[in-house]
Amino acid sequence: MADTGIYLYAVTLDLDVPHLDVKGVANRPVRTIIQAELVAYVSEVPLDQFGEEPLRRSMEDLDWLGETARGHHRVVAAVAEHTPTAPIRLVTVYSGDDQVRRLLDQRHDDFVQVLSQIAGRVEWGVKAYVHPTEDQPTPTAREPAAPAAAGAGTAYLKRRQAGLRSREDAWRDASEQAQRIHHALTALAVASHLHRPQDPQLSGRSDWMILNGAYLVDEPRSAEFAAALDGLRGPGVDLQLTGPWAPYSFAELDAEAPP
Repeated sequence: MADTGIYLYAVTLDLDVPHLDVKGVANRPVRTIIQAELVAYVSEVPLDQFGEEPLRRSMEDLDWLGETARGHHRVVAAVAEHTPTAPIRLVTVYSGDDQVRRLLDQRHDDFVQVLSQIAGRVEWGVKAYVHPTEDQPTPTAREPAAPAAAGAGTAYLKRRQAGLRSREDAWRDASEQAQRIHHALTALAVASHLHRPQDPQLSGRSDWMILNGAYLVDEPRSAEFAAALDGLRGPGVDLQLTGPWAPYSFAELDAEAPP
């Protein structure tokens, strides 16, 4: 059996992209496979890391996953500098070139449609955080670990309930604020997508993430989009703009290899 697989990064329509001097995942060189007027960017990767069973273990290693994601993005970003690019989902691995060619044949129309939709457009990411505890100290911070008497216990539970209601109200207000921000930015975008809020371990922040949005914007309107975001800033909410990116949220097709 072969000891390498074919890692697929992205697909384009442009046959004239210059040679890319960039290394992909596992520090492997990048080459192209051309089929049905489509160009697939691939690397050969070792199956002792990227085979089905090793990959299940590797995906639980956040350091390995982060390094692989950076290698994947390096290639996608390098291609996207030259031509509209449809990124493929992270760690999509095929058994050989023939499987990639079959994919390009079978999904030709899907790729062409996506690539035509994203031409001349970029993706901007927006994250919004709020700090609900600044004006609302945790109700239990000044409470004893266990009440000494029944009367104290009743008062303790009432304060706990009031604190929970206050926290729910704060979360409701934050959610409404996120909706207003999202609707304002969507009006300037061709398309938008809401991702799930990131886990604090990934975001590195203990604040509430109330918005994790992606916006597909015509390139000439990028400055207008950034200015609109600045106009939405205000006390109590921290807005972060990232990008421009290749349109991961709007161009990624389900191109999984069969087992």
